[in-house]
Amino acid sequence: MVDYDPSSPQVMNAFYRRLFPYRPFFLWLNQDQIPAKLFTHREFAFTLVGDVYIRYNSFHTADEFKKEVVRLNPSRFEIGPQYSARPRDRKTLAAGALQPQRRELVFDIDMTDYDEIRTCCNDKKICRRCWGYIAAAVKVLDHALRETFGYKHLLWVYSGRRGIHCWISDQSALDLNDDQRKAVVTFLEVIKGGKEQAKKVHVRGGKDDGDLHPALAEALELLKKNFVDVCLHDQDCFGSERGWEALLSLLPGDRDVIGPLRSNWQSEPGRSSAEKWGDLMSAVRKLKKNQFPLFRKYERAMEDVILQYTYPRIDAEVSKHRNHLLKAPFCVHPGTGRVCVPVNPDLVEQFDPDTVPTVGELLNQLDKIQVEGTNGESVGGQRKVEDYDQTSLKPYVEMFEKHVAAVLKDNRSARRAAHADETRSSTWSSPQIY
Repeated sequence: MVDYDPSSPQVMNAFYRRLFPYRPFFLWLNQDQIPAKLFTHREFAFTLVGDVYIRYNSFHTADEFKKEVVRLNPSRFEIGPQYSARPRDRKTLAAGALQPQRRELVFDIDMTDYDEIRTCCNDKKICRRCWGYIAAAVKVLDHALRETFGYKHLLWVYSGRRGIHCWISDQSALDLNDDQRKAVVTFLEVIKGGKEQAKKVHVRGGKDDGDLHPALAEALELLKKNFVDVCLHDQDCFGSERGWEALLSLLPGDRDVIGPLRSNWQSEPGRSSAEKWGDLMSAVRKLKKNQFPLFRKYERAMEDVILQYTYPRIDAEVSKHRNHLLKAPFCVHPGTGRVCVPVNPDLVEQFDPDTVPTVGELLNQLDKIQVEGTNGESVGGQRKVEDYDQTSLKPYVEMFEKHVAAVLKDNRSARRAAHADETRSSTWSSPQIY
């Protein structure tokens, strides 16, 4: 087995020549078989060896795009919006003429935003255990985007190291302006504040005991199990003194409740997070009969704790602006060598970042097979067999192709409906001659 180094230009060139799924990638961005402005006026930014950064690249066809990627051999590349003109022509345009017009609505969730509450890893490291936070975020955000906003075409992509991206390809999402994108993010954003700020959830209209918005109450119900599984049992978030003090700081400052809990936990430091949460629940239940207003405050505060520890921590700036660049699916992360592959949101809790194919593994798989006479050929009238079809990248490309097919199908249906409407309108408006 050859030790392929992802930082090697030769290795990356082999990946771009043999393994990158150019045709599905083109169809995903273009949303049509024939090149349209969604692709031809789209910006691509390339990071080359030596951290050379080249922006405002654009291409007419998938083949032209492939040829330039292979030539430039980038360590990674990013996708921007469709502009009012081709980005590569910007120097010939009048000042201010190049404006972003359409772009997928995107979201970025990064594991480093969970450093203060995860106990297994920190900084750039990630494992299947702390992936539980990402899984909870995907579950809630995917549900909200589909059920609250009505979006259908969501592509979730592992970032290659410690995060996940979501690309929404619905026409209504592509058409959102920056103010509308900001409104969507503002509605979805719950966790606000840096590491120094203890309480990061303020969602009750200025009242600590107010009711949650129905959409947020629904999210809370989805997250309760994740809170128990991830925060109480797996991560044991409140096991250490630092952890339990962080919990107590998020609760109403009633000394008759907080004082005994702190004393109890200090005298029995070995109590688990699940046991401490049980202690808190028991103390709060005692308030229900004689101190109902205080009981309500604690009940709501505990709900906010669940949200603070499990609700998606969105990088809002990524989503607000159409001209924001985001790393493309199927790039290779230069630090880990892992490919940025699609993730099934229904199976996100089973996803393990450590099992994602690396560029080295994929090239070794190609080394072990005979590809002569198969690559680029049609088999039984079906699409040609690509090199990635013979590697562990295949199921990820198939997932991607299924997503792309659904986008294209909806677009065809929308065009047929629009054409039928135009035909009916023309028929009704035409004078009748008898």
